[in-house]
Amino acid sequence: MTRSTVFAPFDLIEGDRSRGIVLVADHARRDLPEEYGALGLPAAEFERHIAYDIGVEAVTRELAALVNAPAILANFSRLLIDPNRGEDDPTLIRQLYDGTVVPGNYPMSAEERARRLERFYRPYHDAVAAMIASVAEASGRAPFILSIHSFTPVMQGRTRPWHAGILWDLDDRAPRPIIEALAADKDLVVGDNEPYDGALRGDTMFRHAIVNGFAHALIEIRQDLIADQKGALAWAERLAPIVEVVNRQPDIQAVRMFGSRTGPL
Repeated sequence: MTRSTVFAPFDLIEGDRSRGIVLVADHARRDLPEEYGALGLPAAEFERHIAYDIGVEAVTRELAALVNAPAILANFSRLLIDPNRGEDDPTLIRQLYDGTVVPGNYPMSAEERARRLERFYRPYHDAVAAMIASVAEASGRAPFILSIHSFTPVMQGRTRPWHAGILWDLDDRAPRPIIEALAADKDLVVGDNEPYDGALRGDTMFRHAIVNGFAHALIEIRQDLIADQKGALAWAERLAPIVEVVNRQPDIQAVRMFGSRTGPL
């Protein structure tokens, strides 16, 4: 875990914005501003999935380079505030996460909650929105947004068989071809809205893609497959041609309102 005196809530990776692709990594980093210390937690907790999505930063950087697309990464640990939750989500700032009590998040005053929203969460989402708008302008088309995450091989004693899962709500323009392309490799077990459901009101894809009618998908890669640089590069190389094929589909370039399983937009 690294800290700096001046803490930037996000990191931008430049690429060819005219390509119409945006990569997003909400849980790429486990860093905290130094004034928060370690939120009262031992260092070992920051090696776990509760602090960040293991392997995602490397996959995102490698994939961005391979497809020459811009990317945006959140620089703060989700233990501080989770950028992939709506502002009214009760898990936005967790006090208990997978059996670990987070002392620095309890009690949580209204003033501190507002401070984290203003200093970290909202600047990140403002940057995501600005990047998407810039890509739309540069490409002259509706952008294709791919959100990159990872998941634990075992959760609550249950072994997860999937190597990767594609999460989505009602817009299947990108998820369907990605699932089909990954499933063509018979060595892979691919989840369709597994290990999580992709309909989450207020999350990053809802906020920036669904309400705007932009084609999108969220990929979850099992963490043990991308925990080192070799694995991260292998998955970036697997995904790059799939991203290229999806991005060439004519319907990817259009604004289409599919709505959401979570309710009216």
